[in-house]
Amino acid sequence: MTTKTAILFLAIFTINVWAVTINDTLKNVVIDAENGGLASDGTAWNSSIIKDKVYVMFYIDPDEKDTNEHFSKKLNEKSYDKTNYGEIAIVNLAATWKPNVVIESLLKSKQEEFPDTIYVKDKKSVLVKEWGLEDDASNILIFSKDSKLLFYKSGKISQDEMQKAFSIIEENLQ
Repeated sequence: MTTKTAILFLAIFTINVWAVTINDTLKNVVIDAENGGLASDGTAWNSSIIKDKVYVMFYIDPDEKDTNEHFSKKLNEKSYDKTNYGEIAIVNLAATWKPNVVIESLLKSKQEEFPDTIYVKDKKSVLVKEWGLEDDASNILIFSKDSKLLFYKSGKISQDEMQKAFSIIEENLQ
């Protein structure tokens, strides 16, 4: 094996190790204390809650908050039954220059406006490190009722990808 081949192999292997994989159950992660927590009261958020419902998770750099606003609006128009469906919005505070205190205040008001959505502060890019999500980006993840990752998109979601996401949600709500 040449040096170039070995480097290429290691690069591909490293990328695959850190990339999220569809149909996998992601590693359990807790975001608490100096790492962040729930926007409502700062208590710990544990990814083990991702079960028994179809969950859509937004993992967002505050500077990218508008990237997938079109998807979020369409999602809200769907009015899925909250007994089988949930949303989680995790804000990657480490990815922005904006002061945490300002963003945290906005998150508290969002939590009051949308009480069915779980808002979480990630002060240290925990999900970038633990799950391999894209940093400095807008990420969308969809999980099944048995905690498997069904869909992942980093960056702006296209119309075709939106239709695929809605189909996945609706198929798994049954």
